Amino acid sequence: MPNYLVFSALGLYILLLVLFTRLVKSEGDNNAFFRAGRRSPWLLVAFGMIGSSISGVSMVSVPGWVHQNGMTYMQMCLGFFLGYVVIAYLLLPLYYRLRLTSIYGYLAERLGRRSHLTGACFFLLSKLTGAAARLFLTCTVLHEMAVRPFGLPFAFTVGIVLLAIFLYTWRGGIENIVRTDALQTFCMLLATGCIVWAVSDRMSLSPSGIAETIAQSPMGRMFCWDATSTQFFLRQLVNGMFITIVMNGLDQDMMQKNLTCSSLRAAQKNMCLYGLCILPVNLLFLALGVLLYTYAARQGLAVPDAGDRLLPMLVGSGALGAFVVFPFTIGITAAALSSADSAMTSLTTSICVDILRIEQGGVEPAKALRIRHRVHVAVALAFALCIAAFHLAGSGTIIDTIYRLAGYTYGPLLGLFCFGLFTRRVAADRVVPYIAVASPLACAALDYLAPLLWNYRFSYELLLLNAALTFIGLLLTSRRA
Repeated sequence: MPNYLVFSALGLYILLLVLFTRLVKSEGDNNAFFRAGRRSPWLLVAFGMIGSSISGVSMVSVPGWVHQNGMTYMQMCLGFFLGYVVIAYLLLPLYYRLRLTSIYGYLAERLGRRSHLTGACFFLLSKLTGAAARLFLTCTVLHEMAVRPFGLPFAFTVGIVLLAIFLYTWRGGIENIVRTDALQTFCMLLATGCIVWAVSDRMSLSPSGIAETIAQSPMGRMFCWDATSTQFFLRQLVNGMFITIVMNGLDQDMMQKNLTCSSLRAAQKNMCLYGLCILPVNLLFLALGVLLYTYAARQGLAVPDAGDRLLPMLVGSGALGAFVVFPFTIGITAAALSSADSAMTSLTTSICVDILRIEQGGVEPAKALRIRHRVHVAVALAFALCIAAFHLAGSGTIIDTIYRLAGYTYGPLLGLFCFGLFTRRVAADRVVPYIAVASPLACAALDYLAPLLWNYRFSYELLLLNAALTFIGLLLTSRRA
């Protein structure tokens, strides 16, 4: 029975991961948890970051993208690469020069304490909601395939997954995650390759046959030149670049791994290689989507309205064979855990360093360690509450939800960093929190009114609008240096 295979694969993989982290030696102190002693090999970091950025969402949601939008997601992926180059040569030199543990420490030095807290709080909101949305989708898929048939509630699935993440991040933090993410990226890519092979085998397709099937499919369209479409090439390219800058370069989660490298040069090589690797990986997911929809059409299978459900439905129903169940479970679990574990660690780091300031003078190491442990528990509970909220509210396509949330929550961060980097003016630190809150509210109003007044629908450029409003507000309230 596929249910037993899924349940066994899930249990074995989580057990393997926890044992792996127990075998890996870690100092267990805050230096290891926050910075990994700044001695991580850059090649290992680059490979592991693939799994962190992709998560379980990409494995099930990106293939579902092709039904409505074809392979136009690759336009955003090209923008992603441009964003990684900007991060490598604009932001990383700044972070390494200041030797930051939390990247939001830059806001304290450049703009002031309230700006620092504002940036940290928007990161906490952004990362918690985004990571919880990704983990919610994975837990939903695993629950439907493995746990629900045994009569166990959704809360049980969420609890098991969160407990596993908590156990292997509790002691080593980012030091363990750098190693486990590399392992999980390998498992995810191997599993995806197995699924592509299984689908092509069912359709009797050779590698050249796969390419021909994609080329002949209307879903194989990769570029859109219609300037009025939300999928217009230039629009998606620019959106992809800025989404990467804010969701990676201004994100403590992704930058914390880069800052564990021994030097700026190593971190830049890591970032550029990682940006290149993202392109073929996402192309693989989109190709899988075209194959899945083509196979379903040939077999006369009804496809779900939500693209997120297609791959889990075909695997769970046995349409792709029992062989696929095991690699699918391993792959989606590996992708989900590699994203959620670093999110949990970075949230703990930001709260401890930015808000509680346990690395400031006067806090004893033993007390700082106790505080970090308590914060880590609180973050795990916050994850559970957010997943419960997503479960009650329901969802559409999760990847679209994540990017739209990013427009509202990362926009003020982009505005703050742009003001600090590209102007010499002195911000009115006391009003920065009000500007940062007012900008997303104004964006929400414009998003609602634009279709009614101007027959225009905002896409992910809400991020740029939000950042621009924040930047203008800071500029108007600032003074000359």
